[in-house]
Parts: sequence; structure tokens; C-alpha cells
Amino acid sequence: MTPVALAAETVPERHYTHHEGRGTTPHRSNPKVIHRELTTLDVGPDMNVAEFGTGSGYSGALLAHLVGPAGTVTSLDIDDYLVRWAGLIHHQRGVDNIRCHTADGTAGFAGRAPYDRIVAWCTPPLLPRAWVGQTVEGGLIVAPLPIAAVPNMTLVTKIRVKGGQPAVEAVFTGGYIEATASPKTDLDLPGRWVDWENRVPAPSWISIAWREDDDHLHTGARTTLDRLLKNPYTEPYDGPKLDWPSWRTWAAATAGRQLTMAGLNPDLWALGHSTSTTAAVLQQDGAILADSADSPSLTALRGWLAAWEKAGRPAPETHRPVLVPHGDDRDTSGWNLRLSQ
Repeated sequence: MTPVALAAETVPERHYTHHEGRGTTPHRSNPKVIHRELTTLDVGPDMNVAEFGTGSGYSGALLAHLVGPAGTVTSLDIDDYLVRWAGLIHHQRGVDNIRCHTADGTAGFAGRAPYDRIVAWCTPPLLPRAWVGQTVEGGLIVAPLPIAAVPNMTLVTKIRVKGGQPAVEAVFTGGYIEATASPKTDLDLPGRWVDWENRVPAPSWISIAWREDDDHLHTGARTTLDRLLKNPYTEPYDGPKLDWPSWRTWAAATAGRQLTMAGLNPDLWALGHSTSTTAAVLQQDGAILADSADSPSLTALRGWLAAWEKAGRPAPETHRPVLVPHGDDRDTSGWNLRLSQ
């Protein structure tokens, strides 16, 4: 068995996720995914580890077990309620090599740095410079990162720090709740990059990668969302059953500034092409919606889908990842994760 599997036999998952005093924790990840990320993190005894996103406390308990009594774990979350309860549950179980703090994890936690390993259970807008600066030479970071400046487009990334610079070693399908400046209460609405939102007559939202070209009233975003909601042209996608992770990763890697993500109803995401005058998206259920049957955006979307099918629906892990500095040489706030074929 792997070290993580052995730790999971010792740490009582439901004691954290469904604690009788705190109640069920809504902000929690699938245990199988937590185990995958921690296996990728390659945590060993005596290490100093940081996690961003305390959640129920379960992942922190696994880390505390993996580093052993001589190791240390620092756990951060923006939600003080979760932090206090996780700290208490750890204490009641006799786990004293972990400390939980209420803080914005995107700034790291310099007071207990440097870290041998960093893992994030929330998605920052980019790889923060602070995380790289607080990681030891040769250390690892495992975190979900956006692959485009629209919501719900992420890959979990394994990053090695060498010479003070981050380098991607692998990417995996997956993602977590967005890192936000305050606790997130609406789990149906993305935490960032929502350019317009309707709440009546029903919830809907849109994110346009060309937002810098929009005006201060978000006219482009508003009208694009209206085109998709009010009597749109519809047709079924005529290809095989959608492989959504492959399709969205392909779109992020190839679509460019016209990429558009929308939530036209609470249960389905839609991804496609838009401009200030046209729009077309493909929903997760296989329905295509456009402003008209002869929409230029519909033509563009069909072209993207045809190219994706011709390429064989490549798995997300097969794209070439690269970290692109955000800012100039004197003021790099972090690195954007971008993909190529």
C-alpha cells in the first residue's frame, strides 16, 4: 500500500467531514481525489508542509500523519468557522503537529516557511509568486490552476521549484472551488471572472475572455447572455457523446480571446465562441445554442469542434503545459498556466 493509503486507514474521514458538533462540511473534496493529490505531492517524514484550503480538516489530518511527529503542517482557510473547528478536531484526536490559521492562502504563510511541499484545495487566479518563494529548492507544489481566464477551466498541476523558478512536471484532470477573499456562500456561481449575472427570472451568468474590450456597463457581456437566453437557435451536437474534460481543455488551448463560458441554467455549463455581436455555445447535455442559424460564432464553434474531433479528442494530460510570467521582469505577481498542442 502507498503511504497515503496507509494514512487513510488511520485517519477517520467521516469524523472530519460529518462531525457531530460542527455538522456536515459542504466545502469538501472527494477522498479519492485527495488521496491522488497527496500521492502526487510525495510527502515524507519530517517535512514542513502547507495546505491552502482547510475544509473539513481531513486532508490536514492525512498530511499530519504523513510527516510524522517531527514534521509540521500549516493549514490555511479564508473561512474562520472551518479553521476553528478543524483545529479543535485535530486537538481532540491528539494531533499536535498541525496548526490551522484564518488567512488568504494566495499570499502563502511566510511565518512558517519555507515549505518542502505545498498543496492547494482551492484554485487561485494564477500560480502565486508567494508560493514559489516560500518553497524550498527542489520542493513540490500541487495545485489546481486556471488554463484560461474563464471559470471552471482548470487542471491540477504538479510543479517543481528549481533555482527559484517553477517548472511543470505533470497535469491532471480536476479542479477545486475558487480561492476568494471571503468565504464563498453561493456554490452555484463561479467565484471569479463572471462578467454578467442574472438572478431573475432564473439564475444565469456569462464569462467572456474578451472582457477588456467591453465597456464599464458590461454591455458586451449582458447582450451576449441575452442572445443565448432569449429564443436562441438550437441544434444537437452531431458527434459522439461529449467528453467534457477533453473538450474544455482543447478549447482552452486553442480558442483564444473569443472563448466564452456560460451557465444558462443552474445545472449545465456551456462553452463556446462570442463577439460583441454574435454568440454560440455547446452545453454539457450536447445542445448547441446560438444567436441565429447563420451566426458567425456558430460557424467558429463548429470549426473548433471539428478540429477537436479530428485530433482524436486528446486527453487533458496530453497537452503541453507552460507557465507564463504574469507581469514584467521587475514585478511578476505569479505565473499563468497555458496549454499548447
